[in-house]
Amino acid sequence: MPGNPLRRLAARVAGHGIVLACKAVTAVRADWRGVPPEPRQRVYFANHTSNADMPMIWSVLPPELRDRTRPVAAADYWLESRARAFFGAEVFRGVLIDRRPEARIDNPMEAILRALDEGSSLIIFPEGRRNAGPDPLLPFKSGLYNIGVARPAVELVPTWIANLNAIMPKGEVVPLPLIATVTFGAPLRVAEGEDKDAFLDRAAQALLDLREAA
Repeated sequence: MPGNPLRRLAARVAGHGIVLACKAVTAVRADWRGVPPEPRQRVYFANHTSNADMPMIWSVLPPELRDRTRPVAAADYWLESRARAFFGAEVFRGVLIDRRPEARIDNPMEAILRALDEGSSLIIFPEGRRNAGPDPLLPFKSGLYNIGVARPAVELVPTWIANLNAIMPKGEVVPLPLIATVTFGAPLRVAEGEDKDAFLDRAAQALLDLREAA
């Protein structure tokens, strides 16, 4: 049970282990290019090419930011087994969203906004799924725009993850000795009167600009 002190301790120990593993395997580092690592409420929105993307972002946050930052993640993946449920719900404290519309009971945006209203920062992947194709980004879903409209005070921070595909190419089991970098750009907000498509194009371009500069 999440309220059990022993489980909370186990989750904290497991979280420290993930941070150490990410740094040991990839030497992942943070580049706070557009924002300082300060305790402001943020939504970190990132490119998505690997299951390791979310742990990489989470692990490079300073502890005081990591403690208040929750990933928005797929419930159908993280609740598939007891082990995944422990990590998804208790270690990462994910806002778990079912990607299957036919299986949903609640509106996913309600859970996301509730987490923000409780004071959490979030990690999201606006492409909605892993990008396995040649293009650097897939088209963004509307969630990032909806968050920006509903909670305009929250900073929307573009976050580019570089080198993960090179470190662990598909089909390989031994990581290559390269350094992964997580670059945090300047925060965005939805401008007054800005429509969804214009904002999502601007948000995607902010990520691509980080990719070019990384």
